[in-house]
This record gives sequence, C-alpha cells and structure tokens, in this order.
Amino acid sequence: MTQDAASTARRASAALVGAAVNRSSPLSKDGLVERLFTVAFSGLVYPQIWEDPIVDLEALELHPSTRMVTIASGGCNVMSYATAGPEHITAVDLNAAHVALNRLKITAARHLDHTRFFALFGAADRPANVALFDADLAPHVDPGTARYWNERDWRGRRRIQVFARNFYRTGLLGRFITSAHAIARLHGVDPRAMMQARTPAEQRAFFETQLAPLLRRPLVRWMISKPASLFGLGIPPAQYKALAGDHRDGIAAVLHHRLERLACDFELRDNYFARQAFGRGYGDHNAGELPPYLSEARFDALKANVDRISVRHVSFTEHLSGCPDRSVDRYVLLDAQDWMSDAELTQLWREITRTARPGARVIFRTAAEPSLLPGRIPDDILSAWDYRAEQSRALTAKDRSAIYGGFHLYVKAA
Repeated sequence: MTQDAASTARRASAALVGAAVNRSSPLSKDGLVERLFTVAFSGLVYPQIWEDPIVDLEALELHPSTRMVTIASGGCNVMSYATAGPEHITAVDLNAAHVALNRLKITAARHLDHTRFFALFGAADRPANVALFDADLAPHVDPGTARYWNERDWRGRRRIQVFARNFYRTGLLGRFITSAHAIARLHGVDPRAMMQARTPAEQRAFFETQLAPLLRRPLVRWMISKPASLFGLGIPPAQYKALAGDHRDGIAAVLHHRLERLACDFELRDNYFARQAFGRGYGDHNAGELPPYLSEARFDALKANVDRISVRHVSFTEHLSGCPDRSVDRYVLLDAQDWMSDAELTQLWREITRTARPGARVIFRTAAEPSLLPGRIPDDILSAWDYRAEQSRALTAKDRSAIYGGFHLYVKAA
C-alpha cells in the first residue's frame, strides 16, 4: 500500500469517527479527549468483537427472508449471523481497518477449508498464515483490502504478518489487554493463572483473592479514573461518562462488577471472551466453545451464505438514508448509540422507523443498564416500537462478554 493510499484511508476513518464522537470545542478539555479518541479509533480497534453472537441470534430470530443491517466491527458477529442463513446482511463501519478485516474474512470463507480458516482466524498465530494469504487470498480480495494487509509498519513488517504473531494481541483492544496484563504482573498478579481454574468455584476464588484486590490498588484506581485509559475498550468520552454514572461509587465499582461477571458467571470452557481476556486466545478446537463462525460444525453454512454479506465504509444512518421504505427486517447497533447526541439518535431512529418492515427487530447494548432512548428521541418515533423489557433483561444476563450494562430489544409494531 502506498503511503498516500494509507494516509487517505486513515483520514477517511478519522473523519467519520470524528463526526460521530467530537461534540466539544477542540480547545476544551473534553474536546481534547474526544480528538485523542478519534486518533486512537482510526486504526484497527477490535480484532475480536465483544458482543455475544449467541445472545444476538436468540433476539434476532433470523429467517431465510431476513434482510439486516449491522455495524461490522471486527466481523465475528457478521460472520456468525451468516451461519443462520438470512437473505442478506449489510455490514457498515466508520473504520477502514474493520472494513478490510471483514472483507478478508469473507474472502477466506469463500476460498479456504475449515482447517486453514481456523488457523488464520482461530489460532491466528501461525507463520504459515502469511503464505496462505499470499497464495490463496490475495489474488481474490479487492484492491483496497489487498493494499491494507500489505501495508508495512515502522519496522518494515507487512500488516498481514500479525496473523503469524497472535492477531488478537493487536488493535486497540488487543494492546489494552496486553497492557492490563502487564500492570497486573507489576502488582504480582498473573491473569493467565485464571486459566488453571477447573470449576466456577475456583474461578470465583481467583477473582476474589487476585483480581478484586488488584482493582483497589492506587495506581490502578488512578488510571481507570482517566477517560483515555479505557480507549482500548473502544469507549469514547461520552460512553465513559455513562459508564461512570451507572454506579454511585463511580467507574471503579462498575469495572469491578463487570470483571466479576466475566470471571465468575460463566464456566471458562463456555466463555471464549474470558479465555481471550485471561488466556489471550481461543485455544484449540477442544478448548471450549468458539464464536459460531469459527465452529467446524457451522462452517459449511458459513461458506454457503458468505456471499450474502456486503461491507460498506459508511455510517449506519447514511446507509439507511439510501434504503427504500420498509426494506429492512433486522438492525444491530452494537453500542454505537452511546456515542450519539439526541439529534443524531433522532435522525438514526427516523431512518430505522422509515426503513423497517412490520415486525422488524432492533438490538443494541449500552454502557449503563437502562435503555437510552426514552426522553431522547421523539415520542412519535418511539411509540412505533415495542420495548421487550423482560426479554432484554434475560438476554443481558446471558451475554458472556459481560462488559455492558444492558442488552436491549425493540420490535416494530405491525
């Protein structure tokens, strides 16, 4: 990838992210933090998406005639939705790196068998993955995706080489987890030791004796009190404020609760999010449950349906503005609404309501527990939707990533 092309891609991502995040004057403290987040979010953020696709699929109830729009992010959920066989999935994202990652996954599903596909995206640390890309994928990806993965870093290494060194340690999220491990070891705690737990009781004992005391250390408390410290989780300043306001004791108490859920509420074998957080990888085929798209049992379905996915470098609202009335059945917003102003939320939901077919479903997550829509979008829009409060609470409890306050499901009235 030429320097000019790389710079153009980064500028495009920065412009889209900046438009979504920047609310304050650039000369103010909040404005400076917002612009720092924009810079941080312009490269790869999520090598793995942190929303549970099994929970999503239960809420979405996909059918062969379903047409859906979702935020792409790292692509794990987009690919997992495809295994359920909807008619079409449009994946949109503000971040050019996420677009390139999704397109690489789509091409790999088309042209690889499961063994090589898992080596690339499951193990993601095999030296042979670079040759696999060159021989079997590079001839088939679009030029922009090829340029992205061939771009060299400051050391002269091609970007595709991250799949030879553990892809899940890269990106903003991967580096955040690496830093968290380093800080823990500095205080005498090795998070990897969690992987030795064989029962939920042993997981809880490790949390209570090792991880919980770590969160009370002065250095750790000081760091998490700064909004920039959580950029690595993809949390912009506005979402940080919502997260901090979700508990009377502030951000430290919220993170304690969320980490406790991740560490204790699900067995490690059943929770690949915890295995990534503590063990830094999914493990092999026998290590436990995997994201659906990486499962050998679902790979034939993925391969059969992968051509039903299209990926666009555009905002959710902009994409919907070009869609016909009553043309979409399902919407997946991830946690993007936590970034939005009231005006942006209203514009988004006007487009969702206009394009939604009767019975359409919208799912999203929030940093705080309650749905953020009441009081922020006009009643004439919100009244067109039925909030499934009881089901939303039940699905929140099932979400194994455990980092969000709430999972929310809205259904369009007939």
